[in-house]
Amino acid sequence: QDSPLKAVQMLWVNLIMDTFASLALATEPPTEALLLRKPYGRNKPLISRTMLKNILGHAAYQLVIIFTLLF
Repeated sequence: QDSPLKAVQMLWVNLIMDTFASLALATEPPTEALLLRKPYGRNKPLISRTMLKNILGHAAYQLVIIFTLLF
């Protein structure tokens, strides 16, 4: 079977996805407090409660909008 994406198309997708990821990481301004903060522990969760609430809230909001437009 032939690949659904050619090599050049895969490179463009990679470029676009990397650009969005770098923009997401670059939105927090650099401060001295970030350098002085101790690292998080090994057993700390990767996604905090606030992040989880925001993710679920945005997902529900987007579902409501999509279903409103769809039906």
